[in-house]
Amino acid sequence: ELPIGSEASKDTILETIGKIIARAIGKADEQNLKVIGIGLGTPGIVYEGVIFGGADNLNGWENIDLAGHFSKAFNLPVRVDNDANLMGLGELYYGAAKGCTDVVCLTVGTGIGGTIIANGQLYGGFKNRGTELGHIVVEHQGPDCNCGGKGCLEVYASTTALVKHYAKLSGIDVKNLDGRYIVGKFHEQEENAIICLQEHTDYLGHGVASFINVFAPEKVVIGGGISAAGQFYIDMIATSAKKYMMSDCGSHTEIVAATLGNTAGSLGAAALLLESVNS
Repeated sequence: ELPIGSEASKDTILETIGKIIARAIGKADEQNLKVIGIGLGTPGIVYEGVIFGGADNLNGWENIDLAGHFSKAFNLPVRVDNDANLMGLGELYYGAAKGCTDVVCLTVGTGIGGTIIANGQLYGGFKNRGTELGHIVVEHQGPDCNCGGKGCLEVYASTTALVKHYAKLSGIDVKNLDGRYIVGKFHEQEENAIICLQEHTDYLGHGVASFINVFAPEKVVIGGGISAAGQFYIDMIATSAKKYMMSDCGSHTEIVAATLGNTAGSLGAAALLLESVNS
């Protein structure tokens, strides 16, 4: 791992990724392992190896042929996709969704990322521009979202939203809070934590119910740091989802926590590459 600050330029980011790839190839060489290609995950909209935009937190991170750039640099095949998609693919091949064919994955953190697996394949919509699951509208006159819309799911149900809500009720500076702190206070039966976590999981359940009604998945996998809070957290989301979903659509759907943590994206990138090699 090498840190990349939010103010880093496009060239700095590319250079850092190149260093990580070179380091990984070097370690493989030390163990006499053959490197067959490179898998990459990135924020934003990716189509045919090119990042077109949508990575609002990275300066100038658009209109870049990532696959072409690193294929030329290392003389290896390169496959690239959105990082949330690859987290879902990792869980499909190696984690909580292993053995399933139809899955919805949500990553709850600063925002809300999402993955749709349909018939065992990543589904991204036309030119891979869809599955922005954090941006379904749950309140049509709700607060502004970073995407330019209003009332998006992530405005209400991200960990960022949870922390802001708790900070407002408790009077604590948001800089001194995180999801883990609020979960701890919830277990202590603190009123503000109970109110905030109930609203947070209710909105998440609202979103999950919508995805169940559309996709009827075998599993809904909840990832992100706060998903490690414990089974009670998943149960709260499931209770909310059952309240809002159509029972015919979700009668066979299981809502579970992700199991791979921060390795999901890397494993998904490897799976993406292996899919292309094997095909």
